Amino acid sequence: MKLKVFLKEQGVSKKLLAKVKFQGGLLYVNNEIRNTLFEVSQGDLVTMIIPDEGEHETLLPDDSFLDVVYEDEHLLVVNKPNGVASIPAQYHPKGTMANRVKHHYNKHQYVDRVVHVVTRLDRDTTGLMLFAKHGFAHAMLDKQLRSGELKKYYTALVSGKIEQLEEFARIDLPIGRDMTSIIKRQVTEDGQQAVTDYWLEKKTNKVAFVRIQLHTGRTHQIRVHFSAIGCPLLGDSMYDGNMHLGIERQALHCTRLELKHPFTGEKIVLEQELPEDMRALLND
Repeated sequence: MKLKVFLKEQGVSKKLLAKVKFQGGLLYVNNEIRNTLFEVSQGDLVTMIIPDEGEHETLLPDDSFLDVVYEDEHLLVVNKPNGVASIPAQYHPKGTMANRVKHHYNKHQYVDRVVHVVTRLDRDTTGLMLFAKHGFAHAMLDKQLRSGELKKYYTALVSGKIEQLEEFARIDLPIGRDMTSIIKRQVTEDGQQAVTDYWLEKKTNKVAFVRIQLHTGRTHQIRVHFSAIGCPLLGDSMYDGNMHLGIERQALHCTRLELKHPFTGEKIVLEQELPEDMRALLND
């Protein structure tokens, strides 16, 4: 088959291939420079040299502490603290996880310094957050997200009608914008499909500890779904969560990531223990 067809089968997009062709990259077959129309055969060795990405010149570095959980030449996973946004906004250009990662890349003098966020977390949600260290890795991980091969598990503390929670259940309720707010979301018939699985791990008189897997990635999905079934997250003032049990942010933590390494094929499983504020409530 032609080299461009082979590369497409390996997950190389047209955009990436154009970058290789026109921005200083190279394609080799058996250590000989070839173009995309060259015909490859079984047993050939194909090598693609991707041009360095440089950096986002407008993204400001932030030298605040970065808790690195896993890193190799393609991936970076960090433990996000409470109160830090994932990415900058127009009026908040610094102080985010992306800014911290930019400083990390600068400090280590990586040739690729564009920050690729694969899995975002809300400002007050804690836990594992995945970055790709170059555009090809980002494309491969996005493909895993869409197929469900990249799995994200969360832990939440909820209150309300916790006596109605089952040992395992699926919440399949569409989510759309709440027209009374530019931020808030709600369950609505004309919303986008949103699917959340949960397992009940522990229950006290006031609080339930649930483990959650997302099958879609809607804004505020977990918070909206649990509020909709009458069990809002503790500390989640936006969605009517209980604010009187010692936690003033949504009690939500990304506990576990499962993915296939996009280049080695190795299965990677990463876990992160609960932060102190959630542990304290769980152990009461």
